[in-house]
Amino acid sequence: MQMDFHYYATYAAAFLAGYSHEESMAICYSAQFVDECSKTYLKGIKAPRSAATTQLQEELADARADLLGLQDITRIWASFHFLPRDLHRNPKLRCSRAYRRKYRLICGPNGKLAADTVKLAKGKSLEAAGIAMHVIADTWAHQYFAGTPSIVINNVSPNFYEIICTDGMIEEHKIRFNHNPATPDNLEKLDYTNTMFQINENSVMNLGHGRAGHFPDYSFARYRYMPAWADFNEVVKDNPVDYSLAFTQMIYALKYLKGDIKEFEVEKYDMDAMDPYRDEIMGILCKRQADACTDWKAFGENLSGCEIEDFDVNKYKDEYLNADKDCKNNTVLGRFILAAMSQKSMVTNRIYKSGNRAAGYSIDVNEKGFRGIKDYARLLQEKEDER
Repeated sequence: MQMDFHYYATYAAAFLAGYSHEESMAICYSAQFVDECSKTYLKGIKAPRSAATTQLQEELADARADLLGLQDITRIWASFHFLPRDLHRNPKLRCSRAYRRKYRLICGPNGKLAADTVKLAKGKSLEAAGIAMHVIADTWAHQYFAGTPSIVINNVSPNFYEIICTDGMIEEHKIRFNHNPATPDNLEKLDYTNTMFQINENSVMNLGHGRAGHFPDYSFARYRYMPAWADFNEVVKDNPVDYSLAFTQMIYALKYLKGDIKEFEVEKYDMDAMDPYRDEIMGILCKRQADACTDWKAFGENLSGCEIEDFDVNKYKDEYLNADKDCKNNTVLGRFILAAMSQKSMVTNRIYKSGNRAAGYSIDVNEKGFRGIKDYARLLQEKEDER
């Protein structure tokens, strides 16, 4: 997903869940900041780089392709953007144990880890709630892809078709992909940018939905393709429907975090909260546009009667930098960092306990404190010092 959903739509979901304007702004800020909190950014504010929730293109370009480097990539992308649906699934495919473990990292909504992500934020900060909403939203947009480099899982064949409904008529058009990152997607010509094909299973070009470019992040996208992990059976994706489920699941989850609901359960959606605005919301989701920020912003402001300020990645930077060492954890970025480390530790620990080493070794932060994260960060630093 993009800023239009992670920031503005999340604001609307939080407000509909009963949070105030100020609380909704805090939640949506952290939801969007997940896409901004790189090691480069953390280094600039002298914060622990192990709290990174994303990687810049230049960071991925310099990423090591050894075991430790691949584990670091997986820790970030599987924890925050491609949450695995079922770490214990048994794919009915003839493949090696190594590939079977990778298939278990395929992202999807309503898994046990999705429930664990929401429950982890219970009783925590608004920043923790924002991180959880980013993760939950991405389980809908990024399903069928995995947060680890894998050509077998993440590659798309030339048989990739956009399904377009015009005046009640359904048409299918073959999508054209190019590899020039400086070329913006052309929705009219169905010409989209993706990563270059690399036969190497572990190439960063094969991370997430890079081989499908930004297309899976567009709320209007309806498409079909034949991934290798499905034994080349056709998969159909309907983003407007999925994004509406993501939106209503976020409202339900935020009501749980607020204390209005006792237990959080998967496959539950607050459709009642969306119903008065269904036509307007579905209109935004179905509109073929690369950026829906303006529409979602207008909807959120009409909803609350308050101005939603534009996202500023550096809004809380000085607060963190100027805070005394003992007070940094009480700043906005400090609370975000603590919540991010907790989420990353939880997911990595679940992957590790499932018998999968794709994300490396982990100690459960809730049982052992932050020792595991710090130990891992020290290993990374040692590798960097060797370069």
